[in-house]
Amino acid sequence: MTKPETNLFTPHRLQGMELRNRLIRSATMEAMCSTDGQPTAALVDLYRQLAAGGCGLLISGITYVSEEGKLIATGLGAASDEQLAGLEKLAAAVHQEGGLFCLQLGHSGGQGNKRVCGQQPLAPSAIKLEQYSQTPQEMTLADIERIIAAFAAATGRAKQAGCDAVQLHAAHGYLINQFLSPLANQRQDGYGGNLAGRSRFLLEIVSAVQQTVGSDFPLLVKLNGSDNLAGGLDIDESLAVAKLLDTAGITGIEVSSGTPASGDKTPIRLSHESGSEMAYNAVLSRTIKQQVKCSVIAVGGIRSLHVATGLLRTNQADYISLSRPLIREPDLPNKLQSGTSEKSTCTSCNGCLKTMLEGNFRCVLP
Repeated sequence: MTKPETNLFTPHRLQGMELRNRLIRSATMEAMCSTDGQPTAALVDLYRQLAAGGCGLLISGITYVSEEGKLIATGLGAASDEQLAGLEKLAAAVHQEGGLFCLQLGHSGGQGNKRVCGQQPLAPSAIKLEQYSQTPQEMTLADIERIIAAFAAATGRAKQAGCDAVQLHAAHGYLINQFLSPLANQRQDGYGGNLAGRSRFLLEIVSAVQQTVGSDFPLLVKLNGSDNLAGGLDIDESLAVAKLLDTAGITGIEVSSGTPASGDKTPIRLSHESGSEMAYNAVLSRTIKQQVKCSVIAVGGIRSLHVATGLLRTNQADYISLSRPLIREPDLPNKLQSGTSEKSTCTSCNGCLKTMLEGNFRCVLP
């Protein structure tokens, strides 16, 4: 069996973080918290297993920054100081196994549901889209200001809890992505219209975060290279946003794509051939990588050592992010590095997503 490429497993410095390799656990929604946003013992143990499995950096599932931005009833929260203790437990579990921990912060926006978030969901515009379960309420300027402050406060809690970094979720049809999308954002004020207006919300969050925790604290952004929707964010505008983020001094961009309304090009695509490898965002990550100085992370359909190292070798990305393969094999990085495996046995069947909705998150394959 061929030994792994050294460029994937050589320790690497990402801003102030010393990563043991260039493999990242991409944010994965586990739905393993209490209804007040506290992680269960099972979730803490899962993160401990993932850290022991060898990933250089673990990114949490989407963590809500304010109650009305809660996506699922059993999601992780960073909306109040009462949730600090739970974040501390997750960070400590990862650190005990030699890993680094990044908290992903997000807001469901129009993709929320009144039954979960307790009110009519908020969005840039009060329009009904396929990805929304109901028509949202258009955000006021006061709403915008409050939610920007909520992202900053949640970042402060992440740092206080011992997290090594934060990631802003600006992809997959959630609130920040809704502001960036010309389809979802039809505002007529300074937060809508051209790309400068539509990117203002994200850039003001970045600025507020940097003012709260300092520019030295690692800040990642998960960005759609394309919404894969007619009238949505495309690669040309996404590249322009990436350049603005780069100029703002962020640490890195994880390049994803799609929304729940994107048909067969959603963020978590089904495999049409069992075990096939798509690396379906590689063109998008390469396009952005060529134009920015910050680190670029590739995610989506990456299953093998060969594909991962190929993306690095051809300068299409600086880091490789995995999600579903680590649900099946939390120790996949160690297997790849030791040479005991060259490819994940995950088939992208998405059966794990059904178990998450049922409250029993796991791989369903034997």
